[in-house]
Amino acid sequence: MIEGFVRVAAVTPEIRVADCEYNVRRIEEAVRAAADKGARIVALPELSITGYTCGDLFHQDTLLGAARSALARLVARSAGREEVVVVGLPLAFKGKLYNVAAVYSDGELLGIVPKSYLPNYGEFYELRHFSPAPEGMDYCSFSAAPHADSDGDGGKPNGSGGVLSIIGMPEEFMDDEDDEDYDDDENPYYEDVPFGTDLVFRCDEEPELAFAVEICEDLWAPAPPSVRHAANGAVIIVNLSAGNETIGKAQYRRLLVRGQSGRLICGYIYANAGLGESTQDMVFSGHSMIAENGAILAENPPFGSLRGGIVISDIDVRGLARDRRHNTSFFSADASAGTVGRRGPRAGLGGEYEEVLFPQPEMSFSPDRKIVFGGNIIPFAGRGADNKEQLFRRVDPHPFVPQSSEERAERCEEILAMQSSGLAKRLAHTGAKTAVIGVSGGLDSTLALLVAVRAVRRAGNGEGSVSAITMPGFGTTGKTNSNAKKLCEALGVPFREIDITAQTREHLKSIGHGEGEHDVAYENAQARVRTLVLMDIANKEGGMVVGTGDLSELALGWATYNGDHMSMYGVNSGVPKSLVRHIIKYVADAERENDPSLSAVLCDIIDTPVSPELLPPDGDDISQRTEDIVGPYELHDFFLYHMVRWGRRPRIILELAKIAFAETDGENAPAGEADTSYHGKGEYAEEEIRKWLKVFISRFFANQFKRSALPDGPKIGSVALSPRGDLRMPSDASPEEWLSDLEDAGGVE
Repeated sequence: MIEGFVRVAAVTPEIRVADCEYNVRRIEEAVRAAADKGARIVALPELSITGYTCGDLFHQDTLLGAARSALARLVARSAGREEVVVVGLPLAFKGKLYNVAAVYSDGELLGIVPKSYLPNYGEFYELRHFSPAPEGMDYCSFSAAPHADSDGDGGKPNGSGGVLSIIGMPEEFMDDEDDEDYDDDENPYYEDVPFGTDLVFRCDEEPELAFAVEICEDLWAPAPPSVRHAANGAVIIVNLSAGNETIGKAQYRRLLVRGQSGRLICGYIYANAGLGESTQDMVFSGHSMIAENGAILAENPPFGSLRGGIVISDIDVRGLARDRRHNTSFFSADASAGTVGRRGPRAGLGGEYEEVLFPQPEMSFSPDRKIVFGGNIIPFAGRGADNKEQLFRRVDPHPFVPQSSEERAERCEEILAMQSSGLAKRLAHTGAKTAVIGVSGGLDSTLALLVAVRAVRRAGNGEGSVSAITMPGFGTTGKTNSNAKKLCEALGVPFREIDITAQTREHLKSIGHGEGEHDVAYENAQARVRTLVLMDIANKEGGMVVGTGDLSELALGWATYNGDHMSMYGVNSGVPKSLVRHIIKYVADAERENDPSLSAVLCDIIDTPVSPELLPPDGDDISQRTEDIVGPYELHDFFLYHMVRWGRRPRIILELAKIAFAETDGENAPAGEADTSYHGKGEYAEEEIRKWLKVFISRFFANQFKRSALPDGPKIGSVALSPRGDLRMPSDASPEEWLSDLEDAGGVE
């Protein structure tokens, strides 16, 4: 595993209906191709050893015996290999025939899971051939010992095969050779294999890597077995499927897989049947997916790989385990839930589950790592070990910003609606007559002003109930001051200019501070004077001061305590800096035709470097650039997301950042964006990432006292820092464990 990530694959080999010998060869090729890419869990479609569309051939002893021998051969030939394989076949057990998934690795059959729900409607007739999963656990007997009398022809075991014996199976289902050479009670090669639905397969080296199996229709049922599996510790669900294609079915199937992975906080591997199944009455498309916590990581779309292929990705099992620990309702479900009767899964979410351990060697990062974008569909012909150390999932350098322009626009509009609704409610509740905002010509105050205008429109007060104040000081440049005025004019908002230079100079003189001493007191004095002006105006006019500071600044503590840190309602407190820019760009694009002047000034603001403008300018240029002091906001937003949202260790964040911000010739910029909306550097050396990550950790811990006294503000996304909501962190916590973890991370070679 790559520090908590496990490589998984959904494989769809080309098969022949009822030709087990041919199918075994194709399955072995497919599994090896996936393993060569580093896959540790490999899932194949439902009944892939025989084919799903065998119909009444499932009643033939010849087919059942061949399937049994084929499985024994697959298990025996897996000796010495690392991957865990989940394959489907028909299996007779104690007088009944079951549609099962067999799990094997390194020459050992780990367990057999029968299908719980059997569709018997429309084009499906599974109850004609199979029995639903029985209650409770049972055991079958397996031996991977070579069969001495066979030459490997006719689907029988040979020198690299074995024998599968079933306890309680009628004698007519046993080959004479099997019956003659092997005895359950005497042969030391036999071992008991658990048979039942209540099985969790857990890695003995990585305990958080645990998976369970359900089969096709199980997912479509009202109470899928995966609910119980997840409640009993399975972090990954493997689904072997043979779902045919009809109009609209792929979209619904995708929603099911995404939804189940989200509600169970799990990884979900969906391996679907494709080419080779009978097309007598159905068509199979090979639509396979890998999902994680509500998102599709990789997908082979319907008919996307006609000759068979591998869908491959990396599932973050430690991140999922952390999310489950954080979600206190996950393991507190009612134990009586899920009861559906004798033909469904066992009643309750608990029950007596059996745990099967399997080994998994740890994978390490490759120094020449690369990122694979999009759906990871690998044809069998393209196998080889060259991609084994890649991370087969996209590590988004801008996790707060949606990739597609359509989704980005939808996100920006939704955020504006949330911010303005929250402010409108607060204005109405307090009876405030006006929203008072300090407008600097920078990104944050621009967004706050846009939100305030929407809020008063929503409340029906008109723009006149917004009071915009520009307060030039020692560091204000002509460009930002001009943009602040142009913005207010374009929005039709009344504004006034109050120069704080003389007031600040007098204040510094009163405390014995020389104006030439450009230290933190010099800077913060200006911020506190501005806040004093805004608060007094709000009191004078019966208004409310609207805070402008954003989520990224709160994380870094980049705010003057009791200065711009303080307000009566902070509308931007849930919006990271990387997203602030995109929201303003969204408004600029929307107003391009209706209000060109507003659009133009918004674009100019986007192009202005982020600065508190507290130090005297260098001529007409800003002399104090925030990102030169505390580091690039795109890096800090990446660190914030992975540390707070996923609770990742610093060394893991470092490795993920190295992948996300690798040289990509601009590919890291959100798709479809003009240069005016993307200001990230896009690539960073490891030393630079490490440096700014250390700064982030240190500042995040040191400035919790500011967040502990944070004004109210709307929660926007999954990462929030309010002390009354998502982050109840002590102000005196030490960062040493986090810094030590980063220090212990391997350096550049």
